[in-house]
Amino acid sequence: MLKIIGKQFAGDNPEEQMEFITEGKLFERNGSTYLIYDESDFSGFPGCKTSLKLKDDTVRMKRLGKDVGYGLEIEFKKGQRFFTKYETPYGVIDMEVLTNSVENNLSPEGRGNIDIDYHVSLGGMAEGRNELKIEVS
Repeated sequence: MLKIIGKQFAGDNPEEQMEFITEGKLFERNGSTYLIYDESDFSGFPGCKTSLKLKDDTVRMKRLGKDVGYGLEIEFKKGQRFFTKYETPYGVIDMEVLTNSVENNLSPEGRGNIDIDYHVSLGGMAEGRNELKIEVS
């Protein structure tokens, strides 16, 4: 079972918070841990599947489904910038992610949490800080 909490910040104060609980699959392959789950209506990506690839100090997120167009892929690694394209109902825009911190506290049994703190810029028009917390039980 996964408890997923997403927060968007305005300054130091959470502006928006999304939380949902879902089932997921956890497995290891070639030295990486994978966590796969279905998004909900509440997350804003109904019908999408999200996979997280955890290896060392890096988390790579892929989201596939009709509501993300050709798909979304983001890599989170502390202190690094990741550039990608984000498809919106109004067209494709450039997206830049700067990862502030990544914590992978999953036990060998697959229990624990993953915490990601990052800044995102959408085409230089919208910027903000976000947190993603995933509790695995």
